[in-house]
Order: sequence, then C-alpha cells, then structure tokens
Amino acid sequence: MTFEQLFAGRPMDIRGVMRLMRRTARELGLPFEEHDRLYNTRLAQELGLWAESRGRGEPLHNAVFRAYFAEGRNIGAIPVLTGLAASAGLPAVEAEEVLVRRTFKAAVDEDWAVSQALEVTAVPTFIINQSRLVGAQSYEMLQGMMKENNVEPLHAAR
Repeated sequence: MTFEQLFAGRPMDIRGVMRLMRRTARELGLPFEEHDRLYNTRLAQELGLWAESRGRGEPLHNAVFRAYFAEGRNIGAIPVLTGLAASAGLPAVEAEEVLVRRTFKAAVDEDWAVSQALEVTAVPTFIINQSRLVGAQSYEMLQGMMKENNVEPLHAAR
C-alpha cells in the first residue's frame, strides 16, 4: 500500500518523515532511496528466521534491507525473497518451500506476541530495563542508553 493509504485521515507529514529517514540513513552510512509504498514483511520475517537457523541470517537481513530501502523492491513477494535468499548463499528452492509451507509462521507469531507484550510499535526498537529507543540510532545514542542502564560493553578477547 502507499504511505498515503496507510496514513489516510491521520495528520502525517510523509515528506518530512522521508527527509528525516534520508538524513538519518546518510548519517549512519546506510543505503536509502525514497519510495512511496510499504510491503507486507511477514514472509520476509519468516524467511529471516529460516536463514538464521541456517547460519545465514545476517547476509539475508542485509539483502532484504537493501532490496527495500535502497531499491524499493517488494519484499513481500516470494520470487523477490527467493532471489534474495540465493544472493545470501541459501538455496532458492528450499527458501521457496519454507515460504509456501510457512515453516516459520509459528515462530514469527511468537516473536510478534513478545513484541506486543513489550508494546513495540516500530522497528528497530531497543529496550533495556525501562529505557527504549525507537528507530535507527547512532552508535552514540545506543552507547548512552547502555551507560544510563549500567550495561558494560563486551570487549573482544585478545
């Protein structure tokens, strides 16, 4: 659906939001191109859990991010998702089977239930104790949140 359809009847400055997203992406070094529609991400989430179970979650998540935010592709379409799976080093035929059979539907349902219980309304949302940050955040913002909540950073073993 288009952003206009999604926010119909609500006071939303879509162009302003896009400007903010573009600026934030630029500051964080993330690819971002403006587009005018949203796609249902449910199947992408299911495929993401499958990719994680195969040790290829990060490459798939990166491919899906780029496909949507940099290329404006429909990440709710099975052919798009199977192509992204293949680009992430996963077998496209198996990816299609996972999507058609909805193999990871229950696992995503569980994730959604947890998100609803935590009152998460946007992604990403970072939660530590009672603190929460919503949306893409700078390293400094995340570091500040950790410091405020007495979370010590992990250091790589030498």
